[in-house]
Amino acid sequence: MQVIPARFLRSVICAAGLALAPVALPAQGLFSPAILVDEMVITTYEIQQRARMIEVLNSGTDPISLAREQLVDDRLRLQAAKDAGIVPTDEELRDGMTEFAQRGNLSLEQFVGVLAQNGVEEQTFRDFVRAGFAWRQLVQQRFQARTNVSDEEVDRALSGSGTGSNVRVLLSELIIPIRPGTEQQVQSLAERISQYRSTAEFSAAAREYSATATRGEGGRLPWQDLSELPPVLRPLVIGLSPGEVTAPIPIPGAVALFQMRQVEETGYSAPEIASVDYATYYMAGGRSPETLAKARVLASKVDRCDDLYGYAKGQPAEVLQRQSMAPSELPTDIAYELSKLDPGEISTALTRSNGQTLMVLMLCGRTASVAADADRQQVTIGLRNQRLNQMAEAYLAQLRANAHIVEK
Repeated sequence: MQVIPARFLRSVICAAGLALAPVALPAQGLFSPAILVDEMVITTYEIQQRARMIEVLNSGTDPISLAREQLVDDRLRLQAAKDAGIVPTDEELRDGMTEFAQRGNLSLEQFVGVLAQNGVEEQTFRDFVRAGFAWRQLVQQRFQARTNVSDEEVDRALSGSGTGSNVRVLLSELIIPIRPGTEQQVQSLAERISQYRSTAEFSAAAREYSATATRGEGGRLPWQDLSELPPVLRPLVIGLSPGEVTAPIPIPGAVALFQMRQVEETGYSAPEIASVDYATYYMAGGRSPETLAKARVLASKVDRCDDLYGYAKGQPAEVLQRQSMAPSELPTDIAYELSKLDPGEISTALTRSNGQTLMVLMLCGRTASVAADADRQQVTIGLRNQRLNQMAEAYLAQLRANAHIVEK
């Protein structure tokens, strides 16, 4: 079997979102339905053809499973594009196919010839390009206006080299929820606690008043890099000596205080984060035992943000929101909770609607700033593409969760 050069394949795979492998398909009616995606049919023959093309592209471990997954996604991409009035023309498809082939210094005819020698029809390649082209057009049309990059973000990306020294801090947190009619009482309590200088006193107050998951540990947090904290909190924290407490910090539905337990300088500074991808799932009932129990059930069933779309299926759209934002644009309380999470982890510390709605907050991922040796235009394009890709992946996951998919 003739195989396309590996160097070309790596670039093609990255550009096309492929992961590839050897083929072994069980014999069955080639044109019988193998998968139904809503009312759209994927045949056994299409799976066989896509799997063979995957093998020619020379990567991966399970081409059949991958072919099935790709074809389902392609149906969803094409239908969403069609609903938005996007239908690629024959000329656009040929240009896309030619550009794809040229990445390996091959003409379109040469590339199609290599596929044909390995049993892959030109139509299979054309269908693959059609889905990718239509999807790119849809994503740009739908999300381009939401991927603007500020000069401040570009400056931060250019300066984020990931070397030098860094400061890390050992904090304790205390977040006091505000309920209707308790505003003055909470403010007075917070001002009194802000005068504490004893870690034992602060921990006792956290155990009694705090609404966070750390209350059982007296509000004690593990070591955190200063750069991981929300921008608005960094200057407040770095100005503290061990034992000192911040002034009360107003956040939606609560007042927050932080005590410095220890600070030290390390020999490595992590690169700045360009954007934070996160999801919020809202549950009625606030921090009632029943709602918190439901939140624990949810947390046990989801491992990544994409899983939330299936959990929220059939509910109003506003129940689940997913966003990608620069750290400086995040609401302070959300930014702080996210700073404590790794991708896939959940926080239930926050509420909205005067405490009547519990916010289940999940970190999807963080995107590091683009390399410092890039010019401003390259950095801007890189940051914009990162956001666009995150939005596209989230949108496809939502389409997949809302679709009725039946596999034969």
